[in-house]
Amino acid sequence: FFFFFFKQKTAYEISACLVGSEMCIRDRYQRRVHGEDSQKKMGISRDSRHKKRLTGGRMPIHKKKRKFEQGRPSANTKLGEKRVRRIRTRGGNSKFRALRLDSGNFAWGSQAITRKSRVIDVVYNATNNELVRTKTLVKNAIVQIDAHPFSSWYLKHYGAQIGKKKEAKKGEQGQPEQAEEVKSSRHVKALHNNRKKNDTVDANVADQFASGRVLACISSRPGQSGRADGYILEGRELEFYIKKLQKK
Repeated sequence: FFFFFFKQKTAYEISACLVGSEMCIRDRYQRRVHGEDSQKKMGISRDSRHKKRLTGGRMPIHKKKRKFEQGRPSANTKLGEKRVRRIRTRGGNSKFRALRLDSGNFAWGSQAITRKSRVIDVVYNATNNELVRTKTLVKNAIVQIDAHPFSSWYLKHYGAQIGKKKEAKKGEQGQPEQAEEVKSSRHVKALHNNRKKNDTVDANVADQFASGRVLACISSRPGQSGRADGYILEGRELEFYIKKLQKK
């Protein structure tokens, strides 16, 4: 009898000759051993090399992805206690990713003032109603803000309360009730009367002040600047969004 002794193959030689499903089994084992069983997620890329031509033909990929073409997941800033994260960007610059915000600086255009106000609720978004349900703060979102900072400024500046309707006294129908006069000097009274001559407040805006909330539009990008700043809606823009909210 003749005995043939075969040389045992090394692991390198075995892996070199694996094909098909055998390679899948090898890779699955390696992921399990090294703790990489979960599949890696694809990165967000902003390149256009993977896109097809206008005619439908495929473009030849002549280079790999680049660091400066990468994208980042959206912030989806929610309404809540302030939470902002700093992100280092290209060139050592910074972006401020707002995860939650509850206030911002809002401008009242017709009165040329800006006050910090609390964001109460998200009421409309032209992009998607889901952003309203989840109270997501994005640019051009329509929100309700606290009107107190603006009404207190109006009272100090004009000496009158905005949005407060005067009620008639009992037995004197049609006669408006006199507002309680605050003691002030003749100079201050003359100043208030002079300012009232040029005071033009939109009727729709004045009606909102009575409820303590006003509609505003966010003009900043909370996911990039970490702020939710905007302006109070007035004029035809306010009329447009009031109609949209009534349809809802």
